[in-house]
Amino acid sequence: MPPSTTPSLRQQRLGTELRKLRERAGLTSTAAAALHGVNQARMSSIEAGRYPVSADRVRTFARNYSCPDEALIDALASMTGGRTRGWWDEYREHLPASFLDLAELEHHAVGLHVAVVTHIPGLLQTVDHARAVIQEVVPPMRAFEVEHRLSHRMKRQGILYGNSPVPYSAIIHEAALRMEFGGASTARTQLRHLMESSELDNITIRVIPFIGRAIPGTGQSTDYVFGPMPQLDTVQLDVAHGCQFIDAEAELAKYRAVMDRMEAVALKPAESQDFIHNIARSI
Repeated sequence: MPPSTTPSLRQQRLGTELRKLRERAGLTSTAAAALHGVNQARMSSIEAGRYPVSADRVRTFARNYSCPDEALIDALASMTGGRTRGWWDEYREHLPASFLDLAELEHHAVGLHVAVVTHIPGLLQTVDHARAVIQEVVPPMRAFEVEHRLSHRMKRQGILYGNSPVPYSAIIHEAALRMEFGGASTARTQLRHLMESSELDNITIRVIPFIGRAIPGTGQSTDYVFGPMPQLDTVQLDVAHGCQFIDAEAELAKYRAVMDRMEAVALKPAESQDFIHNIARSI
């Protein structure tokens, strides 16, 4: 398989995990390259995600690194091959690469846990609300750019529906519920959509009211994406220039703790639905 100059996030993550296995085995990159019969450049490309590897090769690496975790090995083997071809590929010429990586990450997720303070989670936004949010991006985008980003966001929502919907838990601060993007009518429709979504078996919504206890973190929108193994989880943060992805084990543990603390101060799902309903009535 030919090397890739622009590996996807999934390919990069596989390379990172192979590097972690090597380092736990106490092997240098040079020693590992000799062990597997490849040159140093090829080993570096594999660990950077630029050179696709087969499932059999991943299993060979794991065996040579004395990895005892069969479940992890199986999960890594399932990540092999080239770049996943999905619906997001049609946006490759129109959106930043991180947006495509996010869609692919969500596509393979076994669960999603989201916390937001000033915005409704993207996967729960209505078309009109999402358009109003995207139109506030700085610098302003042209109309066709807005529509590209809007359709991408709407297609991402497909993982929440269908025959095998992804379990999705959202913690939303009251501030986000009171932001009237698109005007009062759009805001009411958005809140009704949240209430309807919360009735689905795979979607749980919890609200943190203004009068609640202090919450941890900086208020940054956070998506915790569960992989097939805890070691393969990923945190996605919204930043001004796009998306930031985090997969270091210590950072994952920190964000799990932050999410747990936010959930602890949030209202229960039924109370949250009543809270959203009352705000909708007041608009």
